[in-house]
Amino acid sequence: MSVLANSFPSHFRALVFGARGGLGAAFMEALAPRCHVQGVARNPTGNMLKGDICEEASLAALAEQLKGERFHLIINATGLLHDARADLQPEKALKQLDADKMARVLAVNAIGPAMVLKYFLPFLVREEKSVMAHLSARVGSISDNRMGGWTSYRAAKAAQNMIVKNAAIETARRDKQKIIIGLHPGTVETDLSAPFCGGVEAAKLFTPAQSVAYLLAVIDAATPQDSGQVLAWDGRPIPA
Repeated sequence: MSVLANSFPSHFRALVFGARGGLGAAFMEALAPRCHVQGVARNPTGNMLKGDICEEASLAALAEQLKGERFHLIINATGLLHDARADLQPEKALKQLDADKMARVLAVNAIGPAMVLKYFLPFLVREEKSVMAHLSARVGSISDNRMGGWTSYRAAKAAQNMIVKNAAIETARRDKQKIIIGLHPGTVETDLSAPFCGGVEAAKLFTPAQSVAYLLAVIDAATPQDSGQVLAWDGRPIPA
C-alpha cells in the first residue's frame, strides 16, 4: 500500500525538519514517491531549505520564505541525545549534570519544537486532515520512568510532550482538523541511538526505513481525537 494512502489526498505536500538525520532522511525517501516533500536542515544540501530549530531568527526567515504555502504534513525529526565532540552523554547520576550541556539538550528537544509550532502551525491546511508530528521518546514519560538517569534527555522530551499537548488544546479551539502529536520511533539504528543499542533484542531494533514505515502508518490512522498525545510506533499511546 502506498505511504499515507488512506487519509491524505493524492499529491499532498509535506515538510520535514531534520531532513539530513537518520530518521529525517528516511521520511524524505518514503514520502518522495507519494507527495511533494520539502526538506529542512541546519546545513542543507541539494534542494533542501535552511532552517535551524535552535535559532528563532532562522525559523522566522524560513517562515517568511515559505509564506503562502500550505502543507498536509509537517514532521520535526530533529533530536539530540549525545555529542561525542562536545563530551555530551546521557547522565547516569545527578552529579554528572552540567548546566550548559543540559541547556543544549533542552534547546534541541523542547525549545526547538516549540519554535517549530510557533512558526509553522499556520502552514498546515485547514480544509482537510493535516498533521504536525514531533519525534519524542518513551523515556519522556514520567509515569513510565522506573530506571532514572538520562535526566536532561528525559526532562527535555517530557517538556516537549507538554508543549505538544498545549499546542493541541489551543489549536483545537479554532482548527479541529489539525492534529498535533508526538511520535516514539522505537529503538532505531541511527547516530542518535547507536551507542545504546548493544543490549536491544534484534526484533526490537529497527532500521530507519522500518521505523518510518510504522510511524507513517500511525500518522495515517491518526484522528483529531489523538491530537496532543504521544503515540508509539505501534500506535499505542504513551502515558504522560
